[in-house]
Amino acid sequence: MRGAWFDGSKISFRDNLPQIQAKPNEVVLNVQLAGVCDTDLQIARGYLGFVGTPGHEFVAQTPDGRRATAEINANCRTCDFCQRGLGNHCPHRTVVGIVGRQGAFAEQVVVPGHCLHFISDSLSDEQAVFIEPLAAAFRILEQVKVQKSDQVAVVGDGKLGLLCCWVLRSVGAAVHWVGKHPAKLALGGAGLNTHLLKDAPDLSKSFDLVVDASGSPTGLATALGLVRPCGTVILKTTVAANYEVNLAPIVIDEIRVIGSRCGPFQTAIDALLTGEFDVLSLIEAEYPLSSVEAAFTHAGTPGTRKILIRVDQA
Repeated sequence: MRGAWFDGSKISFRDNLPQIQAKPNEVVLNVQLAGVCDTDLQIARGYLGFVGTPGHEFVAQTPDGRRATAEINANCRTCDFCQRGLGNHCPHRTVVGIVGRQGAFAEQVVVPGHCLHFISDSLSDEQAVFIEPLAAAFRILEQVKVQKSDQVAVVGDGKLGLLCCWVLRSVGAAVHWVGKHPAKLALGGAGLNTHLLKDAPDLSKSFDLVVDASGSPTGLATALGLVRPCGTVILKTTVAANYEVNLAPIVIDEIRVIGSRCGPFQTAIDALLTGEFDVLSLIEAEYPLSSVEAAFTHAGTPGTRKILIRVDQA
């Protein structure tokens, strides 16, 4: 089987990966298109010690020809966590392309049948590949009640940062986007207030809610400088590096810090079907699977928008 392989030190293309086998209640999907996200880049830097085929943002075909994507958390559905609606935190779960399960930068990927979500013909492959990251952005609204009167900041001008901005703006909040790259900040469109990171000190303690989607270990410190006393920080960033941050302001200013990860796929699919979010504007380039090394290099270049990997073509 053709696919990408991370051996613990580098990502490379291989044309001799073992053919994968499905267990009972699992489905073998033929991958069509996959997106490179910051978590994939962190894996290539040693995050979670993953070895194998990464990739978890994808569009594929089922054996009967239907287009689908899948929840990345393959949970057991029977433990206490799953029964309490906490399947994304199932202690027995594997995570597609991240923990204990091979990912989508290959011709085929295997997922439990209950993780599948079918994709309407109204969405292109390029739109549908954003279902997983858009769902992650919608997770914020499940965790925090955002008021129209709230002043909100999102730190990080990457793809997830912009998706978070769009989702928060969709509920009427005043959203401020903080990043390093003027060209990327310009993608936000009307209704977003944009600020360069170097000017962040001027916004000190200005926001009721701050989302760290920077992908940097310094993002939390920036977020803590922006949030007002008794405000909330949503931490979206996962990095291979260690954090070095002064936690005293969390206690002194009574700040809530909430970790935030995977979100509701169907909500994301429904939002994409409305056309409200112009995710196609986030795409910079598409590479064939055989050029996965070049795709990762490009994706890791500062200022880069979304990089896609076309799997179903030679």
